[in-house]
Amino acid sequence: MPEPAPSLRTDAAPALVVHDIPPPRTRLSGRAPSRPPAGAAFHTVSAAATLLVVLVAIGTVIHEPVLIPPLAASAALVHGAPTLSLSQPRNVILGHLLGAATGYAVLATVGSSPWATALAGAATIALTLLARAPHSPACATPVVVVLQHPAPQYFVPLLAGACALLVLGEYTASRIRRGAPAYPAYWW
Repeated sequence: MPEPAPSLRTDAAPALVVHDIPPPRTRLSGRAPSRPPAGAAFHTVSAAATLLVVLVAIGTVIHEPVLIPPLAASAALVHGAPTLSLSQPRNVILGHLLGAATGYAVLATVGSSPWATALAGAATIALTLLARAPHSPACATPVVVVLQHPAPQYFVPLLAGACALLVLGEYTASRIRRGAPAYPAYWW
């Protein structure tokens, strides 16, 4: 009598035994990097907070909002992960400027709506990737433009200046902090 096909055989694969499955703690624990030393975390938070407060102070003096949510997210990247390509000056400055330009283009052609903000955000992702300057917080800049309609003659220079301040702030902080990675890894 011929043997049954391999797919019908019961001994084709070993049975799964409960003790072969690792406990949930092992399965769910990632390989996240270790926590930074307290001193390094303190310096990072201090530098980021100082720059964000400076942006608020500038905005207060000129009666224009300079600290917008995308810039706070940029500060988190630039100061918290200065070695990432997303945190380099080219990516920060060019990413936000491309985001603003995209926002104004979408606002002029499509108008202001939730659909337009989604289009502007997606277009910014594409443009920053094509420009070799991806910076995830910059994808929120066109959302600000499309929803709030800031005057470009004020918004764009303030945005560029705020980005430059974030970059120069981390440049300075990386020179002051002992053991900190040199920032930037590349300028442009």
